[in-house]
Amino acid sequence: MSNTPEPSTVEVSFSLRVGEGTLNASLQVPAGKTTLTNLLPIIQDFDSSMINHVAGEATEAGHPISCRKGCGACCRQMVPLSIFEAEFLGDWFNSLPKERQAGIEARFRSGLLKLKESGILDKLMDPNWGADEKSFVQMAMDYFHADAPCPFLEDESCSIHPIRPLICREYLVTSPAELCQDPSINQISAIHLPLMPSNALYKISRELTHDTRGWIPLIFLLAWTKRGVKPGDYYAGTGQEVLRIFMDNLTTEPPAAGPSMMQPG
Repeated sequence: MSNTPEPSTVEVSFSLRVGEGTLNASLQVPAGKTTLTNLLPIIQDFDSSMINHVAGEATEAGHPISCRKGCGACCRQMVPLSIFEAEFLGDWFNSLPKERQAGIEARFRSGLLKLKESGILDKLMDPNWGADEKSFVQMAMDYFHADAPCPFLEDESCSIHPIRPLICREYLVTSPAELCQDPSINQISAIHLPLMPSNALYKISRELTHDTRGWIPLIFLLAWTKRGVKPGDYYAGTGQEVLRIFMDNLTTEPPAAGPSMMQPG
């Protein structure tokens, strides 16, 4: 009988067409049981690797990324958060010291108050909003102009940058940074990603909840977390099995266009 311990992780290698080239990736996933939510750090790293690949191509073509630390204009947009990312960020928030939680909670309250005063909060509470692309775009514009910054924005920089939502990673521009001060009227040049990992999470969320959106506005995160739901548990198995669920949804066309950060008209 062997005394050799079972490996805690296993390597999964695959190739994906990304932009004009091929992304060869190897991911270390848990060999034992895990959940889709627990797999998010690995998915985040994969998303960042793919984005770096496309950003490198853009730079070589003479269109470098203009996003910089301290430029927080995009952090005033409405952020679509998959329910798995909501669970992940909720667990992270609950692990913080109480003083740190209190500071973040204050910023959530401030943002919700601004949305309430501008009439946006009541619209967001309507289950029928965003039923079509036109109404979604209008909501995104109205939300931006309400000037309710992301509660995780500190000194015009993302305070959760290593664990930020996938959609935030995927929103990169090559146009001058000052144009982002109002993307509803300025011509913004955003990087096009041939694959959107955020859309894969939205699609899985839709299948689980039977919600046409499959995501919540990030500003509702703390209220959502108090419900104590664990959607990741519905997609559990070995790391390889859970990664396969994600990859199957990444490489197939979603039934409906997923949301994005606000794009120029």
